[in-house]
Amino acid sequence: MIRAGIWKAKQKRRKEYHCWRERRAGYGELEQFDGSYHDWFEGRNSAFPEVCLLASIDDATGKITHAVFEQNEGVEGVFRFWMRYVETHGIPGAVYLDKFSTYKINHPGAVHNYELMTQFQRAAKELDMGIITAHSPEAKGRVERLFGTLQDRLIKEMRLAGISTMEDANIFLTDIFIPWFNHRFAVEARSSADIHRIVPDVIHKQLASIFSKQSMRSINNDFTIRFKNMYYQLKEVQPTTVYKSDKVIMEEHLDGTVHIKYKKEYLEAFVLPQRPKKQKKQPLMLTTHKLNWKPPADHPWRQYITSSL
Repeated sequence: MIRAGIWKAKQKRRKEYHCWRERRAGYGELEQFDGSYHDWFEGRNSAFPEVCLLASIDDATGKITHAVFEQNEGVEGVFRFWMRYVETHGIPGAVYLDKFSTYKINHPGAVHNYELMTQFQRAAKELDMGIITAHSPEAKGRVERLFGTLQDRLIKEMRLAGISTMEDANIFLTDIFIPWFNHRFAVEARSSADIHRIVPDVIHKQLASIFSKQSMRSINNDFTIRFKNMYYQLKEVQPTTVYKSDKVIMEEHLDGTVHIKYKKEYLEAFVLPQRPKKQKKQPLMLTTHKLNWKPPADHPWRQYITSSL
């Protein structure tokens, strides 16, 4: 049967070999990052029986550089994590993480279209922060072993402290547990240099924009923009000239506000309570001063209070 090609003998596959990798030389050169879903409060929190602990550990020293409890490993939680990290430590050289959908587009089409990127990849690119995706859990073993330790030690410490909410747990992490852990387990890096890059003032002012969910939309003929079943009416006076069909970026900031960005300017707009009625005549463009065009009585500019976003 073997000679006839009817049956193939099963061959024992060799286990994949993972060689030991030397630690990076400097603090902040590489951060291993991941999230761990677990019953961290041992059933004491009925509202959130299982939450996600996001944590980063420095490859050179083994220090926990930041850790926070979030409801999930989604874009908002990850953005809050890295915005706080960058504000506290600066921009690391690179981040080592897995291929979870928050961090990497896993669609087959992405193999041949390198312009496709996640919100996290886009933010990292704007910060010039490198991303390394691991092909196996063993590749980022330092952060994997960290979660194994935290699921033992951290859970017991929070039990003794009577902690049952994410708010109290995050305070406990920052003020007590992380300083103790780093003092107990951190090692000295081969280099004394801190590789973190200081955030320039220009970038620091843009952090809220960088760590926002961004979507592209087109300006309609009546100078409205439809976004998530809501209509945003552009005001008559804008910081720059805007034409119909121009492409804008809708930014959903972490504080829940929505901002409309066109090139390097933020447009003035307000939310309409309902879908706008079609207008027979519309101006050709909006610019930095009031128009000669007189809007009709039922135009949104006359009907609604135009408070800015």
